[in-house]
Amino acid sequence: MIETQQVTAVILAGGKGTRFDGTDKGLMTFNGQPLIQNILTNIATQVDYILINANRNLQTYKNLGFPLIQDSLDDFQGPLAGFAAAMQNARTEYVITLPCDGPFIPHDYVRRMLLAQHTENTELTVAHDGKRLQPVHALLSVNLLDSLMDFLESGDRKPGLWYANHRMALADFSDQPEAFQNINTPAEHQRLQAAERPDP
Repeated sequence: MIETQQVTAVILAGGKGTRFDGTDKGLMTFNGQPLIQNILTNIATQVDYILINANRNLQTYKNLGFPLIQDSLDDFQGPLAGFAAAMQNARTEYVITLPCDGPFIPHDYVRRMLLAQHTENTELTVAHDGKRLQPVHALLSVNLLDSLMDFLESGDRKPGLWYANHRMALADFSDQPEAFQNINTPAEHQRLQAAERPDP
């Protein structure tokens, strides 16, 4: 089974915040601190290595104390560009991704993803909340980089289409779907700040 020492967690904060009037969601305040800090605090208990993928406000992200990586593709190409940057920069065999706008990461996120990949013996694993795939919550071998770059160079950007080219396992999180709530609008920001963290 893959060990946590073989995995780098990558927090994806490289988007334009289009649905949030251009706000850099990773840096907006959530319960008194930058939203990304909530995620860093949680994921740091699950892995030894962490990267932040961001394309603006770079110094602010650097000040958080973790290595910063930028997309190698221009013009905010979406989460797959962040995946590619992670694979290009990680020093481990695997990367595990999570978005900067989801404050309630499962406490056993990494363990479950590793177990699903081990059980199914696949090339990648994606979280499933019992109703739908959570495509930016993925565990990927860095050996998939060439495949991903070919896919991006073809003009495609949807994670699900790339996943379909590979053997994929689903990590079952149907017992805690609330953990995958994310913030796309000011209303969701306000609602989730008022909500209690879902039980793990």
